[in-house]
Amino acid sequence: MLLNLEKPIVFFDLETTGVNVGTDHIVEICLYKVNPDQSTEQLVQRIRPVGPDGKTLHIPEITTAIHGISDADVADKPSFSQTAAQIAAFIGNADLAGYNSNKFDVPMLVEEFLRCGQPFDLKCRRLIDVQNIFHKMEQRTLKAAYRFYCGKNLDHAHSADADTLATYEVLMAQLDRYHDAEYTAPDGSVSKPIVNDMQKLSLFTANNQWADLVGHIGYDKQHREIFNFGKHKGKTLDEVFKNEPAYYDWMMKADFPLSTKECITEVWKRRQAQKLQDLKLHFSPQQ
Repeated sequence: MLLNLEKPIVFFDLETTGVNVGTDHIVEICLYKVNPDQSTEQLVQRIRPVGPDGKTLHIPEITTAIHGISDADVADKPSFSQTAAQIAAFIGNADLAGYNSNKFDVPMLVEEFLRCGQPFDLKCRRLIDVQNIFHKMEQRTLKAAYRFYCGKNLDHAHSADADTLATYEVLMAQLDRYHDAEYTAPDGSVSKPIVNDMQKLSLFTANNQWADLVGHIGYDKQHREIFNFGKHKGKTLDEVFKNEPAYYDWMMKADFPLSTKECITEVWKRRQAQKLQDLKLHFSPQQ
């Protein structure tokens, strides 16, 4: 089977210093691009993690034990800011796919681009999370998924190269296995969502309850932004910023991901614009 593509799709995987999108950094990235003509390209790059002060960051030993990348392995590698333009150019206008990518890899990649000011817009991209297809249909891990769908053992797991190619193979096998298969959603509706169509796969694997990329901000039933954490969990941002404006300042100074800060800033600016409009209406001459 060949992927039905209108534009390129990039399968990717990251190895990082840790799992906190706001404070951790990428140490290896693998990008595997499939073009509409089915030709492929690959880019693998080790990256030296650099903090806000420009100093190289230590890769914790507990993290090195997982992916095998140590400080010495990246000592002579470029920082993300030095290779960001190359990575963005390789991706181009492609859609993005990965394993657990909507929850971690996409937010982490966007965070690194934001840190160095490299333009990278998600609005024109479809995001396909192979793990979400797997978990909704079978609920297993990548290693089990590779064995289940592809009939092979995944050697060198937690290597960006191996994990990325395995993810690509798993999606191809999922398209074969679930062709014409029914899925029953939590609301009881039944559909056949696993089709060779990137738009439909993106919709099926998306988490539409998140307003930001990592789930700190969600939506209520009226599609208003709400907090998913802390003392204001469940409250709308608009309500909290109205009654406790200092909370916005606290979040902007805290170690939240830049993508979360962009989200709350958009709500903050919208609220300020509404306040200005209300003032204009209040002081405008009576007709």
